[in-house]
Amino acid sequence: MLERYFLRPQTIDRIRASWVGPGIEAYVASLTEQEYSARSVWHRVPVLLAFGEFARERGAKTYEDLPAYVEPFAADWLESRGTGRSPERLRRLADEITNPVVQMLALLLPDYRTTRRRPRPEPFALSAPGFFPYLREERGLRETSICLYEHHLRYFERYLAGLGLDQLDGISPIVLSAVVTERSQVLSTSSLTTLCSCLRVFLRYLHREGLLARDFSRSVESPQAYRLAELPRAISWPEVGRMLEVVEKRTVVGRRDYAILVLLVTYGLRAHEVAALTLDSFDWRRERLLVPERKAGHSTAYPLSPLVGQAILAYLKDGRPETEDRHLFFRVHAPYTAMSAVAVSTRASVYLHKAGIQVGRPGSHTLRHTCITRLVAADFPLKTIGDYVGHRSPDSTAIYGKVALERLREVALGDGEEVLW
Repeated sequence: MLERYFLRPQTIDRIRASWVGPGIEAYVASLTEQEYSARSVWHRVPVLLAFGEFARERGAKTYEDLPAYVEPFAADWLESRGTGRSPERLRRLADEITNPVVQMLALLLPDYRTTRRRPRPEPFALSAPGFFPYLREERGLRETSICLYEHHLRYFERYLAGLGLDQLDGISPIVLSAVVTERSQVLSTSSLTTLCSCLRVFLRYLHREGLLARDFSRSVESPQAYRLAELPRAISWPEVGRMLEVVEKRTVVGRRDYAILVLLVTYGLRAHEVAALTLDSFDWRRERLLVPERKAGHSTAYPLSPLVGQAILAYLKDGRPETEDRHLFFRVHAPYTAMSAVAVSTRASVYLHKAGIQVGRPGSHTLRHTCITRLVAADFPLKTIGDYVGHRSPDSTAIYGKVALERLREVALGDGEEVLW
């Protein structure tokens, strides 16, 4: 397998002469099966050779000894080659060095994958170790909700440490007000409300367990939010055209991303719904698109738009990797895994920025809002629109009544009686 990437016999002999040579060759074979580029192989093999020599000089004799040398090797590499680099570049360089080593060891040592990285401890793990079991067992929260608690409380923990305060003894109404004020500069109203809710639950738990003498939960006030205060963050239809025009459809990435964008803006799909699409979601004979397991708990069958159908076919014919996985959209670089919902939303954000379109929190939901706004402008009933985009509650669709300009104009100019009927 090495002969496929290295032409000089001396180079191949040097790799095989290394005591980790067989492991490197097995790793290269694995990369080939996953269709990694030759450049990736050329970059990784010298790192693995250097790692093997580093570990051997420090006493490693078997593959089982190697995990102990991963972090020292990365530190030594950065010390000798990282002078003058920015912190961000150092972090990326550390990843570039450790990733091939970690991947090779995971291939060679069956148990290494579960031990190579310890998960980060939960926030306040030492001072309030029972809080997250409380969330899971007593409150019965889902892991997605618990992740929100971890995110916000981890920041709160760092904030207290930054002030030089003990984790729990440093909590006071003044500190709580300060942390909420600081986060209000970067968080949306809804995210700030979630932060306040997490803090209140955490503070009530601390008081209940006797870890805080006072219940400070009432000191945390959520921002005043009005359900109909903001307009949906949609873009105009000409801006949709500008966004689609900047997609380079002559490339694999462009064909894939163009198909994603037209799906989002035509059907108002959520990012996770696009990521979950499979080859079986398309009934080409009946020209239908099936979107299963929507947020509202049902499935939706759409007539297949010619524009969407052509974009999907172009991607399937020249873009989608050959794989037994039935998912529709995949990464364009090895390893070829199905795209996640985050990746789908990120691609939408990329093209909105590329087209120079200014919108708050650009992403897949921007195009969903755009689709709904377009339907409202076409005078479709809100109930029909809610069913079309998979809203769970009529209240979710009602907020788009604020963009029904013609109807609102009728109300302003008359008594509004005809609109009600």
